[in-house]
Amino acid sequence: MSTVYRVGIIGCGSISHLHMKGYLGEERFKVVALSDPVAEARQDFGDRYGIEKRYTDAREMMDREGLDVVSICTWHKLHAPLTIAACARRPKAILCEKPMAVNMGECDEMMIAARRNDVKLAIAHQRRFNPVWTDARNLIAEGAIGDVRHVHCSGSQGLLNDCSHMFDFMRYVMSDPAPEWVLGNIERKTDRYERDIRIEDRSAGIVGFDNGAVGQLLQELHPERRQGGYLYGSDGMMDVNEQRVLLINSKSGGWEERPSTGEDPSVGQAVELADWIEGKSEHRGEASNGRAAVEIIMGIYESARLHEVVQMPVRTHSSPIEEMIEAGDLPVERPGRYDIRAFLLRGESMQGENLGENSDEMPGENDEEG
Repeated sequence: MSTVYRVGIIGCGSISHLHMKGYLGEERFKVVALSDPVAEARQDFGDRYGIEKRYTDAREMMDREGLDVVSICTWHKLHAPLTIAACARRPKAILCEKPMAVNMGECDEMMIAARRNDVKLAIAHQRRFNPVWTDARNLIAEGAIGDVRHVHCSGSQGLLNDCSHMFDFMRYVMSDPAPEWVLGNIERKTDRYERDIRIEDRSAGIVGFDNGAVGQLLQELHPERRQGGYLYGSDGMMDVNEQRVLLINSKSGGWEERPSTGEDPSVGQAVELADWIEGKSEHRGEASNGRAAVEIIMGIYESARLHEVVQMPVRTHSSPIEEMIEAGDLPVERPGRYDIRAFLLRGESMQGENLGENSDEMPGENDEEG
């Protein structure tokens, strides 16, 4: 009989349901406890899945429940402190939502805490387990479009949120090349927030990778917004989304459509987590990949701040966009704070301060954004 790993979930918002879906799809996991300071969130999630152990405080849950795995499904600001707190309790593994953190200093602290406590840390860029994205990765590795020269993606809703998936997409489908340099710029004329983090109105970024490819991302600048992108190679091109790959090259004689076939990404993520714990495989969401996506984003901010091409690694440990705002380099011309995730808040609150371990992702059509 397989070992069953005890799981605790921190944060009971909509993304926590995807974590739960994964654990329910892998018999080696059992979710035994949850925590969220919001009573309604605890009740809704606990009642839906029959979880009796419910805590307002995540640290109390981790101290009492002897957890093997901790899922961190909170808003971005809490990823680092809760990951570090979880590492101190030494579970076997932690699955933390994306983005890994809100600056490079926090990313590095998370990885240090995991190493010194011998904890396996994965970041939940679950689209790495999407069968279409993996098919695209394998095709490119086999030379289906020759050497990749250019990757183009469009995004929205902030670089750290939606666009972290896009930079992860670029790396994943090309077998995770290292970013070498970044050039970018941002606009922030309104007092825009995303889950209590100050974000840009729009941005553009260009990334040079060590495989010779150049990636381009346009955020809030292009009408097409989807998870995926276009890859142009020396012998063909590929159009990738979450449902299918379209491929054309010198041998195909036209467009070939390759639909999605395979395991649900949330389940695949959980299966590989169990295998990683047992030493059977690596995990494609291992923390260094989550860190790489954040570093590209911080590189765009740093390029905007310093007006130069930023060579990797990014050497500023704080968030360059926060530094620009505090220095008055991004003055708000249309005053009035607003949060594009205000609809996630429960009760009377319209702003995200002091949210504790509240929900992480928006419901409805973007419920897969984790």
